[in-house]
Amino acid sequence: MSLTKFNNRNRLFPWNNLDLKSFLSSDDFFNSDFFAEEGLMPAMNVKEHHTDFEIEFAAPGFNKKDFEVTIEDNVLYVSGEKHMEKEEKEDDFTRKEFSYNSFKRSLRLPESVDVNKEIDATYKNGILKLNLLKKEPVNEIPKKVVEIN
Repeated sequence: MSLTKFNNRNRLFPWNNLDLKSFLSSDDFFNSDFFAEEGLMPAMNVKEHHTDFEIEFAAPGFNKKDFEVTIEDNVLYVSGEKHMEKEEKEDDFTRKEFSYNSFKRSLRLPESVDVNKEIDATYKNGILKLNLLKKEPVNEIPKKVVEIN
């Protein structure tokens, strides 16, 4: 009778390397909102009213001075950047933490937005709110039917 060495690793680690790699690379393990590039974008709501567009960005933890809002070639650019450094000293322990958060979003504006008018921007309770006025409606010239003799 010959003896065969028994490998009991599968009992300790019931998954093989492919399963482990698949698990670690899946969204179940790493939260896609944090690691994915699009996850760093703040959520956005766009509401169209009769006279304006209201655009809201969910960007908690920022200050008003952390935002930059620009319009170029009928594209709205909204960016935010926040740096924070925190140091705590207590007895013999020292802890220093750095924090950095940034985002940039762009949105092509419809032709009905009047980019030459003032944009109202407010930041309150973690929501950046922009109001962009629409162009004045142009009175359409009614269709004229020409009678042929």
